[in-house]
Amino acid sequence: MIVEICAYTIQSCLIADNAEADRIEFCANPQLDGTTPNLFELKYLLNKLNIPVFPIIRPRGGDFVFTTSELETMEQDLLYCKQMGCKGISTGVALQNNKMDIDKMKHFVSLAYPMQVTCHKVFDKVPDMYEAVEGLIEAGVNRILTSGLAKDATAGIENIKILVEKYEDKIIIMPGGGVRAMNIDKLVSQTGAKEYHSSGIVKRDTNFMADESEIRKIVMRLH
Repeated sequence: MIVEICAYTIQSCLIADNAEADRIEFCANPQLDGTTPNLFELKYLLNKLNIPVFPIIRPRGGDFVFTTSELETMEQDLLYCKQMGCKGISTGVALQNNKMDIDKMKHFVSLAYPMQVTCHKVFDKVPDMYEAVEGLIEAGVNRILTSGLAKDATAGIENIKILVEKYEDKIIIMPGGGVRAMNIDKLVSQTGAKEYHSSGIVKRDTNFMADESEIRKIVMRLH
């Protein structure tokens, strides 16, 4: 099984790599739930780490309904990540009614190829999870990061289980949101998911630093 660590700092990325995580989602601005990271820092990490780094492509915090100029910025950032050799990205675009903007997602998937594309937790705001998943499959998205449309993955465990069972042969469903060593066994046994997403943060402070021991515990349970 795969352990993806959401990291907000270079040091957290190094910690995740050292703790034998499988992949990193690299973000800036944790107080905004993640925005596009500094691309010079990203380039440094790509040269430094032994595991794939998927930067989030999100120009600001707030909602996921983007202006034309914001979408153009996202395109440029995506193409720069592709040029640098990233194996994948994490992104998401919504319509005013909170449905996924499948046309925009299809466009980003096309631009990103051969990079993988993860739809981040914009998914958890959709009014109809089945319609959203099927649209994302049509768009060519590789995986969906979700807490099952709930406040965290344990609260949304039933929806995650349903999505895994229904769509596991078409798209990866990756539980995220409050995933920790203390609940990973429950998530694995009840959802059947093959990939899991955690920040590895156990101490909430202004550093937003991953905890190596916490990541190692999760890795130990999944590898």
